[in-house]
Amino acid sequence: MTAVADKRLTGYAHGGGCACKIPPGELESFVRTLAPAPTAERVGELVVGLDDGDDAAAVTIRDGLALIATTDFFTPVVDDPYDWGRIAAANALSDVYAMGGRPVVALNLLCWPRDILPYEMAAEVLRGGLAVADEAGCHVAGGHSVDDPEPKYGMAVTGTADPAKLIRNDAGRAGLPLTLTKPLGLGVLNNRHKATGEVHAGAVETMTTLNAAAARAAVDAGILAGTDVTGFGLLGHAFKLARASGVTAVIDAAAVPYLDGARAAIREGYVPGGSRRNLDWVAPESDLDGVSEEDRILLADAQTSGGLLLVGEIPGHPVIGELVPDDGVRLRVR
Repeated sequence: MTAVADKRLTGYAHGGGCACKIPPGELESFVRTLAPAPTAERVGELVVGLDDGDDAAAVTIRDGLALIATTDFFTPVVDDPYDWGRIAAANALSDVYAMGGRPVVALNLLCWPRDILPYEMAAEVLRGGLAVADEAGCHVAGGHSVDDPEPKYGMAVTGTADPAKLIRNDAGRAGLPLTLTKPLGLGVLNNRHKATGEVHAGAVETMTTLNAAAARAAVDAGILAGTDVTGFGLLGHAFKLARASGVTAVIDAAAVPYLDGARAAIREGYVPGGSRRNLDWVAPESDLDGVSEEDRILLADAQTSGGLLLVGEIPGHPVIGELVPDDGVRLRVR
C-alpha cells in the first residue's frame, strides 16, 4: 500500500458527493430512448419507472404492497471515511423515503483503489454506512466491490410502500404549497471543505440526518407529490416535478432556509461546477428576473443527502413556494 498520510480522501475525487453526477441535461439526452420490450413474463406492475425521472422505481407485487428500488453512490464528499459512509448511506436511503416508503434491505456498492488506499479505510466507510442503515432499521446484506482508481461508495436499496400512498414527482397539483425539509448550501460548503480541509459540522449533521421522520409526516398528511433535493439542486428537482406534473413551480427565495456559512462560501469562490450546470439547465425555462447571482447559485446548488421537497405542508418545516397552473414557464423565483 502507498502511504496516504499526506493526501486527504477528497483529494482522490474529481467531484464530491452528488456534485459528481452526470449533468441532468446530458443524462436525459441519452436515457430518453430507453424502453423495456413488451412482455407478459414480468412480476408485478411497474407503477413508477423511467418516464419522469422519479427518485426510485415502484412495482406493485400484490394489493397494498409496492416494492421500491433505487441505487445511489458517489465519490468522497468529506475526508473522514466513517462520515462519508454515513452520508452516502443516508443519501441512498433518501430515495425510498422520497417515495413515501420504508427501506427494508440494502446492498453496499464499493469502488476502491486497493493499491493506494488501505482496506482499514474502506472498512470505516462500510461501518459508517452500516451505522446509518441500523438507525433506519434497514438490513445490510453484503454487496459488490470493484478495484477502481477513484473511490466511490453507496448502496442499492429496496423498500416497501403502500401503492395508494406513493409520493411521486408527477402528482403535483396547482394550488398546493411547497415545503422543504432541509436547508440548502451543502454543495458550496462541501466544495469549501475539499479545498481547505475545514470541516463544517452543520453540513455533516444535515447530510447524515435521515429523511425518515419527514417522510412519515408526509404520508400521514396525505401528501402524494414530492421528491428529494440532491445533485440537481432545488431548482433542478422543482423543475422536474413541475414538468412531470404539468404545472408551474413558484419559489419564494426569501423563504428558503440556508446553512450558516453557505453565502460566505460562495463569496469566497467555492462553487461546484455541478451547481453552475444545474443553473444552466433550468434557466431557459425559468423566470429568474430580479434574483441575485448568489441566490441563483444557492437555489441550484448541488446537494448531497438533502431534504425532501413536498407538495403540501408538514409541521416544523418552512413553506417555500407553491404550485400554480402552467403559465408557459416551469419555474418562477420571486
